[in-house]
Amino acid sequence: MPKPSPTLETKRLILRPPVAEDFEPWAAFAADPEVGRYLGGPQGREAAWRQMCVVTGAWTVRGFSMFSVIEASTGRWMGRLGPWQPEGWPGTEVGWGLSREAWGKGYASEGAAAAIDWAFETFGWTEVIHCIDADNVNSHAVARRLGSRLLRETTLPPPLDWPVQIWGQSREEWFARPR
Repeated sequence: MPKPSPTLETKRLILRPPVAEDFEPWAAFAADPEVGRYLGGPQGREAAWRQMCVVTGAWTVRGFSMFSVIEASTGRWMGRLGPWQPEGWPGTEVGWGLSREAWGKGYASEGAAAAIDWAFETFGWTEVIHCIDADNVNSHAVARRLGSRLLRETTLPPPLDWPVQIWGQSREEWFARPR
């Protein structure tokens, strides 16, 4: 089976489209109540499978989607992050969700920065947003490290229907930021 592309590499991470072998760690990630706290709650294997297939299918339908985050030094699956824009979404998002073992290592900022660069350069987006729960202070910190700011509040489209803060920045702000 051919290796999926595109693949982005950072200093410590490999970002690539999900593959079947990602399912076991994806299911463990989805079942973790602390991980799911701001992602709609923990999910069983069946829901995790559907979510992984939705993310994977978006690569075909949209030409982009969340990447699987692979720790380069170990080859371990650490989460998913990247461009996301399902029907009715409030904008062109780069989001993140990482397993607990990846927390506190800067992987969300590192991976999201690579995904934002790729999305702006590949798709010509004019803005990037991050949909973040108002209580998720860790994701607020990631957004700030990326140079984003709170733009507005909204409710995600059905079937989610939960309130979020929209953090983000323009393409011009992204490329003008100190690196």
